[in-house]
Amino acid sequence: MSKLPDFEGLALFARVAEERSFAGAARALGLSVATVSRAVARLEERLGARLLNRTSRQLALTEFGTSLAERAGDIFRLAEEAEGAAREQSARPRGLVRLAVPMSFGLRQVAPLLPEFFRRYPDIQIDLHLSDATVDLVGDGFDAALRIAVLPDSSLVARKLAPVSRLIVAAPAYLAQHGTPTHPADLLQHACLGYAYNARSDTWHFRNAAGEDASVRPQGPLRVTNSDALLPTVLAGLAICELPDFIAADRVRDGSLVPILADWPMTEGGLYFVTPSARARPARITVLSDFFAGHLSKAAWRP
Repeated sequence: MSKLPDFEGLALFARVAEERSFAGAARALGLSVATVSRAVARLEERLGARLLNRTSRQLALTEFGTSLAERAGDIFRLAEEAEGAAREQSARPRGLVRLAVPMSFGLRQVAPLLPEFFRRYPDIQIDLHLSDATVDLVGDGFDAALRIAVLPDSSLVARKLAPVSRLIVAAPAYLAQHGTPTHPADLLQHACLGYAYNARSDTWHFRNAAGEDASVRPQGPLRVTNSDALLPTVLAGLAICELPDFIAADRVRDGSLVPILADWPMTEGGLYFVTPSARARPARITVLSDFFAGHLSKAAWRP
Protein backbone atom coordinates (compact mmCIF):
# COMPACT_ATOMS: atom_id res chain seq x y z
CA MET A 1 0.00 0.00 0.00
CA SER A 2 1.26 3.46 -0.87
CA LYS A 3 2.18 5.65 2.09
CA LEU A 4 0.66 8.61 0.28
CA PRO A 5 -2.95 9.19 1.41
CA ASP A 6 -5.67 8.65 -1.17
CA PHE A 7 -6.53 12.33 -1.50
CA GLU A 8 -8.72 11.78 -4.54
CA GLY A 9 -10.72 9.06 -2.78
CA LEU A 10 -11.15 11.23 0.32
CA ALA A 11 -12.24 14.23 -1.74
CA LEU A 12 -14.79 12.26 -3.76
CA PHE A 13 -16.11 10.50 -0.67
CA ALA A 14 -16.55 13.89 1.05
CA ARG A 15 -18.64 15.11 -1.87
CA VAL A 16 -20.70 11.92 -1.96
CA ALA A 17 -21.35 12.26 1.76
CA GLU A 18 -22.43 15.86 1.26
CA GLU A 19 -24.69 15.11 -1.70
CA ARG A 20 -25.86 11.73 -0.35
CA SER A 21 -25.63 10.60 -3.94
CA PHE A 22 -23.00 9.27 -6.31
CA ALA A 23 -24.80 10.92 -9.22
CA GLY A 24 -25.03 14.25 -7.40
CA ALA A 25 -21.34 14.18 -6.51
CA ALA A 26 -20.45 13.27 -10.09
CA ARG A 27 -22.48 16.19 -11.47
CA ALA A 28 -20.96 18.64 -8.98
CA LEU A 29 -17.42 17.59 -9.84
CA GLY A 30 -17.87 17.08 -13.57
CA LEU A 31 -16.99 13.39 -13.38
CA SER A 32 -18.72 10.17 -14.37
CA VAL A 33 -20.66 8.22 -11.76
CA ALA A 34 -18.38 5.25 -12.41
CA THR A 35 -15.29 7.31 -11.59
CA VAL A 36 -16.75 8.47 -8.29
CA SER A 37 -17.95 4.99 -7.38
CA ARG A 38 -14.56 3.41 -8.11
CA ALA A 39 -12.76 6.03 -6.04
CA VAL A 40 -14.98 5.42 -3.00
CA ALA A 41 -14.68 1.64 -3.38
CA ARG A 42 -10.87 1.99 -3.59
CA LEU A 43 -10.88 4.09 -0.41
CA GLU A 44 -13.02 1.52 1.41
CA GLU A 45 -10.64 -1.24 0.38
CA ARG A 46 -7.65 0.80 1.53
CA LEU A 47 -9.25 1.54 4.92
CA GLY A 48 -10.66 -1.95 5.36
CA ALA A 49 -14.17 -0.78 6.28
CA ARG A 50 -17.42 0.15 4.57
CA LEU A 51 -18.17 3.86 4.37
CA LEU A 52 -21.60 3.75 2.77
CA ASN A 53 -24.60 1.49 2.79
CA ARG A 54 -26.03 1.39 -0.71
CA THR A 55 -29.49 0.33 -1.81
CA SER A 56 -31.20 0.84 -5.12
CA ARG A 57 -33.01 3.91 -3.76
CA GLN A 58 -30.91 5.41 -1.03
CA LEU A 59 -27.41 5.96 0.22
CA ALA A 60 -26.52 6.17 3.90
CA LEU A 61 -23.29 6.69 5.76
CA THR A 62 -22.13 3.92 8.03
CA GLU A 63 -20.99 4.85 11.52
CA PHE A 64 -17.39 4.62 10.29
CA GLY A 65 -18.29 6.71 7.24
CA THR A 66 -19.89 9.37 9.42
CA SER A 67 -16.75 9.66 11.55
CA LEU A 68 -14.62 10.09 8.43
CA ALA A 69 -16.92 12.35 6.40
CA GLU A 70 -16.29 15.52 8.41
CA ARG A 71 -12.50 15.13 8.25
CA ALA A 72 -12.62 14.27 4.57
CA GLY A 73 -14.76 17.38 4.00
CA ASP A 74 -12.17 19.52 5.80
CA ILE A 75 -9.42 18.09 3.58
CA PHE A 76 -11.49 18.81 0.48
CA ARG A 77 -12.16 22.42 1.50
CA LEU A 78 -8.54 23.05 2.42
CA ALA A 79 -7.43 21.69 -0.95
CA GLU A 80 -9.96 23.91 -2.75
CA GLU A 81 -8.74 26.95 -0.83
CA ALA A 82 -5.07 26.18 -1.50
CA GLU A 83 -5.66 25.61 -5.19
CA GLY A 84 -7.80 28.73 -5.48
CA ALA A 85 -5.18 30.89 -3.77
CA ALA A 86 -2.43 29.45 -5.98
CA ARG A 87 -4.51 30.00 -9.11
CA GLU A 88 -5.23 33.60 -8.11
CA GLN A 89 -1.56 34.29 -7.44
CA SER A 90 -0.59 32.69 -10.75
CA ALA A 91 -3.22 34.64 -12.69
CA ARG A 92 -2.68 38.05 -11.07
CA PRO A 93 0.58 39.94 -11.42
CA ARG A 94 1.80 39.86 -7.85
CA GLY A 95 4.68 38.45 -5.82
CA LEU A 96 8.48 38.49 -5.95
CA VAL A 97 10.59 38.27 -9.11
CA ARG A 98 14.28 37.45 -8.73
CA LEU A 99 15.82 39.09 -11.79
CA ALA A 100 19.46 38.98 -12.95
CA VAL A 101 20.68 41.80 -15.21
CA PRO A 102 24.14 42.82 -16.51
CA MET A 103 25.36 45.69 -14.34
CA SER A 104 25.97 48.45 -16.89
CA PHE A 105 22.81 47.73 -18.83
CA GLY A 106 20.82 47.44 -15.61
CA LEU A 107 21.98 50.81 -14.32
CA ARG A 108 21.49 52.60 -17.64
CA GLN A 109 18.37 50.99 -19.09
CA VAL A 110 16.54 48.87 -16.51
CA ALA A 111 16.67 50.87 -13.26
CA PRO A 112 15.17 54.01 -14.89
CA LEU A 113 12.16 51.93 -16.03
CA LEU A 114 11.34 50.48 -12.62
CA PRO A 115 9.33 53.41 -11.22
CA GLU A 116 6.86 53.12 -14.10
CA PHE A 117 6.72 49.34 -13.69
CA PHE A 118 5.96 49.60 -9.97
CA ARG A 119 3.27 52.22 -10.58
CA ARG A 120 1.66 49.86 -13.06
CA TYR A 121 2.10 46.70 -10.97
CA PRO A 122 2.17 47.71 -7.29
CA ASP A 123 1.80 44.10 -6.07
CA ILE A 124 5.06 42.94 -7.70
CA GLN A 125 8.43 43.13 -5.96
CA ILE A 126 11.74 42.75 -7.80
CA ASP A 127 14.97 41.43 -6.31
CA LEU A 128 17.38 42.93 -8.85
CA HIS A 129 20.76 41.20 -9.09
CA LEU A 130 23.28 43.33 -11.01
CA SER A 131 26.32 41.45 -12.23
CA ASP A 132 28.10 40.84 -15.52
CA ALA A 133 28.73 37.22 -14.54
CA THR A 134 26.29 34.77 -16.12
CA VAL A 135 24.13 33.29 -13.37
CA ASP A 136 22.68 29.80 -13.27
CA LEU A 137 18.97 30.61 -13.36
CA VAL A 138 17.86 27.23 -12.07
CA GLY A 139 20.72 26.54 -9.67
CA ASP A 140 20.77 30.05 -8.20
CA GLY A 141 17.00 30.32 -7.93
CA PHE A 142 16.35 33.17 -10.37
CA ASP A 143 12.97 33.62 -12.02
CA ALA A 144 14.32 35.48 -15.05
CA ALA A 145 17.31 37.29 -16.48
CA LEU A 146 18.15 39.84 -19.11
CA ARG A 147 21.12 38.59 -21.12
CA ILE A 148 23.18 40.29 -23.78
CA ALA A 149 24.81 37.70 -25.98
CA VAL A 150 24.86 35.70 -29.15
CA LEU A 151 22.66 33.27 -27.29
CA PRO A 152 23.57 29.58 -27.68
CA ASP A 153 20.98 26.82 -27.77
CA SER A 154 19.96 25.80 -24.27
CA SER A 155 17.09 24.46 -22.21
CA LEU A 156 16.18 28.03 -21.23
CA VAL A 157 13.33 29.94 -22.84
CA ALA A 158 14.62 33.15 -24.46
CA ARG A 159 12.65 36.07 -25.89
CA LYS A 160 14.72 38.42 -28.02
CA LEU A 161 13.91 42.03 -27.17
CA ALA A 162 16.43 44.02 -29.22
CA PRO A 163 19.68 43.79 -31.16
CA VAL A 164 22.90 44.75 -29.39
CA SER A 165 26.06 45.61 -31.32
CA ARG A 166 29.62 45.77 -30.08
CA LEU A 167 31.82 48.57 -31.33
CA ILE A 168 35.58 48.95 -31.47
CA VAL A 169 36.29 52.49 -30.32
CA ALA A 170 39.14 54.82 -29.46
CA ALA A 171 39.56 58.44 -28.45
CA PRO A 172 40.50 60.90 -31.22
CA ALA A 173 43.75 61.64 -29.36
CA TYR A 174 44.76 57.98 -29.47
CA LEU A 175 44.08 57.71 -33.20
CA ALA A 176 45.96 60.95 -33.88
CA GLN A 177 49.01 59.58 -32.09
CA HIS A 178 48.94 55.93 -33.13
CA GLY A 179 46.99 55.86 -36.38
CA THR A 180 43.65 54.26 -37.25
CA PRO A 181 43.51 50.47 -37.81
CA THR A 182 41.93 49.55 -41.13
CA HIS A 183 41.98 45.75 -40.75
CA PRO A 184 41.37 43.61 -37.64
CA ALA A 185 44.93 42.30 -37.85
CA ASP A 186 46.18 45.85 -37.29
CA LEU A 187 44.85 45.67 -33.72
CA LEU A 188 47.75 43.42 -32.80
CA GLN A 189 49.99 46.49 -33.07
CA HIS A 190 47.83 48.52 -30.66
CA ALA A 191 47.07 48.55 -26.94
CA CYS A 192 43.61 47.03 -26.50
CA LEU A 193 41.61 46.65 -23.33
CA GLY A 194 39.94 43.39 -22.30
CA TYR A 195 36.63 42.31 -20.76
CA ALA A 196 36.75 39.28 -18.46
CA TYR A 197 33.23 38.01 -19.22
CA ASN A 198 33.73 38.00 -22.96
CA ALA A 199 31.94 34.85 -24.12
CA ARG A 200 34.47 34.59 -26.95
CA SER A 201 37.43 34.08 -24.60
CA ASP A 202 39.06 37.47 -25.26
CA THR A 203 39.03 36.86 -28.99
CA TRP A 204 37.43 39.53 -31.17
CA HIS A 205 35.62 38.14 -34.23
CA PHE A 206 34.87 40.22 -37.32
CA ARG A 207 33.20 39.72 -40.70
CA ASN A 208 33.15 42.16 -43.61
CA ALA A 209 30.51 42.67 -46.28
CA ALA A 210 32.27 40.20 -48.57
CA GLY A 211 31.83 37.44 -45.97
CA GLU A 212 35.49 37.32 -44.96
CA ASP A 213 36.14 36.43 -41.34
CA ALA A 214 38.92 37.69 -39.13
CA SER A 215 39.72 36.91 -35.50
CA VAL A 216 42.31 38.56 -33.28
CA ARG A 217 43.31 38.23 -29.66
CA PRO A 218 44.49 41.72 -28.79
CA GLN A 219 46.62 42.58 -25.78
CA GLY A 220 46.70 45.59 -23.53
CA PRO A 221 47.27 46.99 -20.04
CA LEU A 222 43.80 46.47 -18.54
CA ARG A 223 41.21 43.72 -18.24
CA VAL A 224 37.96 44.33 -16.32
CA THR A 225 34.80 42.59 -15.15
CA ASN A 226 32.58 45.55 -16.05
CA SER A 227 32.81 47.47 -19.31
CA ASP A 228 32.25 50.87 -17.70
CA ALA A 229 35.63 50.48 -16.04
CA LEU A 230 37.24 50.66 -19.51
CA LEU A 231 36.03 54.21 -20.16
CA PRO A 232 38.57 56.26 -18.18
CA THR A 233 41.55 54.60 -19.85
CA VAL A 234 40.15 54.69 -23.38
CA LEU A 235 38.87 58.27 -23.00
CA ALA A 236 42.35 59.28 -21.82
CA GLY A 237 43.67 58.24 -25.23
CA LEU A 238 45.72 55.31 -23.97
CA ALA A 239 44.11 52.36 -25.74
CA ILE A 240 41.41 50.88 -27.96
CA CYS A 241 38.50 48.92 -26.53
CA GLU A 242 35.38 46.97 -27.40
CA LEU A 243 32.13 48.36 -25.98
CA PRO A 244 28.45 47.45 -26.34
CA ASP A 245 26.46 50.09 -28.17
CA PHE A 246 24.40 51.02 -25.10
CA ILE A 247 27.63 52.20 -23.42
CA ALA A 248 29.41 53.58 -26.49
CA ALA A 249 26.48 55.45 -28.08
CA ASP A 250 26.58 58.63 -25.99
CA ARG A 251 30.35 58.89 -26.32
CA VAL A 252 30.15 58.41 -30.07
CA ARG A 253 27.47 61.11 -30.33
CA ASP A 254 29.52 63.65 -28.38
CA GLY A 255 32.68 62.80 -30.31
CA SER A 256 34.75 61.69 -27.32
CA LEU A 257 35.00 58.19 -28.85
CA VAL A 258 35.30 57.23 -32.50
CA PRO A 259 34.16 53.87 -33.95
CA ILE A 260 36.82 52.16 -36.00
CA LEU A 261 36.82 49.17 -38.36
CA ALA A 262 33.32 50.07 -39.54
CA ASP A 263 33.84 47.84 -42.58
CA TRP A 264 34.54 44.91 -40.24
CA PRO A 265 31.58 44.74 -37.81
CA MET A 266 31.65 42.31 -34.94
CA THR A 267 29.02 39.58 -34.68
CA GLU A 268 25.80 41.20 -33.54
CA GLY A 269 24.20 39.85 -30.40
CA GLY A 270 20.89 40.55 -28.79
CA LEU A 271 19.14 41.48 -25.59
CA TYR A 272 17.09 38.50 -24.35
CA PHE A 273 14.55 37.99 -21.59
CA VAL A 274 15.40 34.50 -20.36
CA THR A 275 13.40 32.21 -18.07
CA PRO A 276 13.88 28.60 -16.98
CA SER A 277 10.60 27.48 -18.56
CA ALA A 278 7.56 28.82 -20.40
CA ARG A 279 5.24 26.28 -18.78
CA ALA A 280 2.94 27.53 -16.01
CA ARG A 281 4.69 30.91 -16.04
CA PRO A 282 3.26 33.18 -13.31
CA ALA A 283 1.57 36.38 -14.39
CA ARG A 284 4.28 38.49 -12.73
CA ILE A 285 6.90 37.02 -15.08
CA THR A 286 4.73 37.47 -18.16
CA VAL A 287 3.95 41.13 -17.44
CA LEU A 288 7.63 41.85 -16.71
CA SER A 289 8.64 40.27 -20.02
CA ASP A 290 5.97 42.26 -21.89
CA PHE A 291 6.95 45.46 -20.11
CA PHE A 292 10.59 45.10 -21.10
CA ALA A 293 9.58 44.21 -24.66
CA GLY A 294 7.50 47.36 -24.88
CA HIS A 295 10.22 49.65 -23.52
CA LEU A 296 13.47 48.10 -24.76
CA SER A 297 12.62 46.60 -28.15
CA LYS A 298 13.28 49.88 -30.00
CA ALA A 299 16.86 49.89 -28.70
CA ALA A 300 16.83 53.69 -28.44
CA TRP A 301 20.42 53.64 -27.18
CA ARG A 302 21.82 52.55 -30.55
CA PRO A 303 24.14 55.11 -32.17
